[in-house]
Amino acid sequence: MKVAIVGVSGAVGQEFLRVLDERNFPMDELVLFGSSRSAGCVYTFGDKQYTVKELKHNDDFKGVDIAFTSAGGGTSVEFAETITKHGAVMIDNSSAFRMDNNVPLVVPEVNPEDALDRPRGIIANPNCTTIQMVVALKAIEQLSHIRRVHVSTYQAASGAGATAMAELVKQYEQLLKGEEPTIEKFAYQLAYNLIPQVDVFTDNGYTKEEMKMYNETRKIMHSDIEVSATCVRVPVMRAHSEATWLETERPISVEEAKNAFANFEGIILQDDPANKDYPMPLDITGKDPVYVGRIRKDLANPNGLTFWTVSDQIKKGAALNAVQIAEYLIKVGNIK
Repeated sequence: MKVAIVGVSGAVGQEFLRVLDERNFPMDELVLFGSSRSAGCVYTFGDKQYTVKELKHNDDFKGVDIAFTSAGGGTSVEFAETITKHGAVMIDNSSAFRMDNNVPLVVPEVNPEDALDRPRGIIANPNCTTIQMVVALKAIEQLSHIRRVHVSTYQAASGAGATAMAELVKQYEQLLKGEEPTIEKFAYQLAYNLIPQVDVFTDNGYTKEEMKMYNETRKIMHSDIEVSATCVRVPVMRAHSEATWLETERPISVEEAKNAFANFEGIILQDDPANKDYPMPLDITGKDPVYVGRIRKDLANPNGLTFWTVSDQIKKGAALNAVQIAEYLIKVGNIK
């Protein structure tokens, strides 16, 4: 098994290395790719050192079985044919192919079989906020069809990359010194603030991030589910949180929901409000599952439930989900 990582120097690329190591991913050879700026950088994996190669239109992907790509949508589009032309399965973390009818959009706990039908040799990793949400939704969907969802997200700085995380730290340091904060990665100061905008606005008043949650959820779940989202950037370093309200075809009791969450793959139930026990991003950073708590009936809807989820969006929301897709393909013997 020969594995490639494209965009290894970024936050998600570095997480790929950690996840592959943690899960003892079955591979014989690893090759790392990056931009001209990253070429020549050396990273340690296991007991070996690997030098980053510059991504070019050549035959460097000959013999590669799986290519994890996280170098941005433009790079993914430009190099997709180069990466896949010799048979490599490209598992792409950008938004470039997510709504392509010839590219499956996969969350292994929800729709793993979709990964088997990939006419272009590409499998898309969903948006981090969508991954976290659909894992929780699938647990309830098995009890009763979900008609609609309202969700408000609380998205960490890391969702905008390593430079965004560094900017948040720098802003706090500057403000504590009485200096003006550096504002480059975000439209406004994030430290001590909330920004009710993630990505750019579309014509209907929703941002692209919010529309991703609508469109991607329907594709992943093969459902007519309606999703209305409000995405907010919060001054948290890592791990996204989401408050979710859903409406099912029949009423679901709190106990039914708790049992469904507790027994669903990839979910940890953390719901003991009497003891102030619920998921928080500070505790979930670096962990694999989606954590669910604050489960209760929706007072405004007899068929409604509401709950709170937290998940590390660099891990489960990006690198881990992609690696789990690859593990599934290996398990079912679907890699050449």
